[in-house]
Amino acid sequence: MTIQIGDRIPAATLAQATADGPKPVSTAEIFNGKTVALFAVPGAFTPTCSARHLPGFKDHLQDIRDKGVDTVACISVNDAFVMKAWADSQGIDDDSIVMLADGNGELTRALGLVLDGSGFGLGERSQRYSMLVKDGTVTQLNIEQGGEFKVSSAEHLIAQL
Repeated sequence: MTIQIGDRIPAATLAQATADGPKPVSTAEIFNGKTVALFAVPGAFTPTCSARHLPGFKDHLQDIRDKGVDTVACISVNDAFVMKAWADSQGIDDDSIVMLADGNGELTRALGLVLDGSGFGLGERSQRYSMLVKDGTVTQLNIEQGGEFKVSSAEHLIAQL
């Protein structure tokens, strides 16, 4: 079942790239006591994700923070090394957007937001979405229809803040 507004983010362990290698990070560490704008992409380095989705959140980072968001985070079913390389290629530094790797799709499955990309040789990935999470509870959820890029954009989320 897909997560809904009013639901709590389930417990899961993700990974973040650090100078010492991948570091496990729990959903509790990310979401508890904070307001988080989370957006998910089907894959790092993929066309829409690289040309529009991540750049939109980078370009509007201060606008989002000005609306009371503590953390802006990007998640993908990729490993921490890929997420770090993608962040570097996009000019994302450690003080801007938190890049989260859901390498095994643990959180993506728990959220009910798996995208079957096997027809394109991608395996299981995440659907494209954005959400606002306040102290671990989803307050806004914007899930894209297949192949679209509208409601998960930074601009759409800002209008909801």
